[in-house]
Amino acid sequence: MKENKSKDLIEKYLNGTATEQEKAILNSWYSNRSRAMADEMPEPDYELWDRKISSQLPKPGKTISGWFKYSVAAAVMILVGTGIFFYKQYDKKRDQNVITAAMDIAPGKKSATLTLANGKKIRLSDVNNGSLAKEAGVTISKTKEGELVYEIEDTDIESNPLNTLTTAKGETYKIRLPDGSLVWLNAASSLIYPASLNKNGVRRVELKGEGYFEIAKDKKHPFVVKTSQQEVTVLGTHFNISAYPEEAVTLTTLLEGSVKVANSKDQKILVPNQQSATSGNSFSVKTVETDDVIAWKNGLFVFNDESLENIMREVCRWYDIEVIYRNADKNKLFFGGISRYDHLSGILKKLELTEGVHFKLEGRRIIVSK
Repeated sequence: MKENKSKDLIEKYLNGTATEQEKAILNSWYSNRSRAMADEMPEPDYELWDRKISSQLPKPGKTISGWFKYSVAAAVMILVGTGIFFYKQYDKKRDQNVITAAMDIAPGKKSATLTLANGKKIRLSDVNNGSLAKEAGVTISKTKEGELVYEIEDTDIESNPLNTLTTAKGETYKIRLPDGSLVWLNAASSLIYPASLNKNGVRRVELKGEGYFEIAKDKKHPFVVKTSQQEVTVLGTHFNISAYPEEAVTLTTLLEGSVKVANSKDQKILVPNQQSATSGNSFSVKTVETDDVIAWKNGLFVFNDESLENIMREVCRWYDIEVIYRNADKNKLFFGGISRYDHLSGILKKLELTEGVHFKLEGRRIIVSK
């Protein structure tokens, strides 16, 4: 990227006027540049960039969008010429090659498998754009942007077969349901839904793993998301659900509107910026930073005092790897953000900068030690 163009793009990041395409270009350039230059970059002037960030932030009492907040952080990392991870003891750094280029593992990609009611499986990354199938008066197609779209063409069809959209580890996908609702699936997740969505007056889906939902408003037909531990009922709103089988707690985070979360013992109404946690009969609600929760949808890992063990579970799902701990402190806390489009080596190098953890790659297995 030429210097004058990069400066223009960075300025757009800083003032919040960058288009989605410009954001993608800058993110890709940053990831590639940080991998190539991380070993030779000098320690950044943190005080200088603290002042620059502060000068760009709104005055007290104003709000700042999540994407703008993260884009400022990304732009600062580009400008200082390093992909350094912002952790609590960021003044400690060591020069270490954790993984050679030949061993490196690429990040996840946009892909999924659609399973039709008749058992037919369609690998969405392997098929051309356009019409894929027709079931119960519903046309299923794939757009050039890689989005799965359902459109109702015949409302007189009584049958309403179930479809399943599944992402493996290292995959993510977006689907537009027949009512116009949008769902983003994170890695290692699945969504089960009727082909025409509406069944007996209710729009009902079943989620395993993690999904971000933007539900089209329809007061006559509530939208229900069922997981193994709870049900979430909405009319039209934006929310995120994390319900991975390997996680003890199911988290529901509300961004807009309101939702009712119910488990076997209790139910609560959430308002924006609240997150419920259900596990068995336990049920709690707290206020959270919602931008951190949906950072995965925007191509970022964001950790706010997150334990090493929790971080590595996210990394495992996105890079399709296995983790083995050898005398590592699983409870060590990290704070910062990393691009999900970086190669695995980029993630691990930045985590290693804390000098409290070391990684060794053996095939698709990561050995974590002190």
